[in-house]
Amino acid sequence: MSYLSILILAFALSIDALVVSFTYGIKYDKNTLKNSLLLAIFTGGFQGLMPALGYYPTFLVKDYILPYANLIVFLIFSYLGFKFIIESNKKIEPESACIDLKCLILIGIATSIDAFSAGITLSLCGTKILKPALLIAVITFINSNIGFFAGRKLRNFSVQKLSVFGGILLIILAIKAVIF
Repeated sequence: MSYLSILILAFALSIDALVVSFTYGIKYDKNTLKNSLLLAIFTGGFQGLMPALGYYPTFLVKDYILPYANLIVFLIFSYLGFKFIIESNKKIEPESACIDLKCLILIGIATSIDAFSAGITLSLCGTKILKPALLIAVITFINSNIGFFAGRKLRNFSVQKLSVFGGILLIILAIKAVIF
């Protein structure tokens, strides 16, 4: 696979992380740098890890995981999307916000399921995995931060409406996972 194709793949895979980080950027008033970096580390880390997980044992697991990948993404994004919509009228305190380890792991998994499939594709194309996995991780890290701070900038318009919008975006990603 060419470097240009891998670069395009990396940007495409990072879009889910950008959208999720955007919705989180809307919600958080405190510790914004910390929260942005946590989201970026987990989304970028999982995006870099998942292609390797898909790459190496392709012949062993693809028949078991891939049939459920879309369902897993659908369930996680639906949960997060409805949570954002339901909580849109609540004042979120930093201590009660869903940015704990469990949520970060769920977000990392949900935004990187496609990267697992990309690893399988890279394996089938005969492309070595190290450089593409690192590129995917770095681009996702950057785009996650961009999404978070874009959400921060737009939050001044109407936090409740933007929170609902962010929830709707997550639900659209969930639906996209099962339709496409």
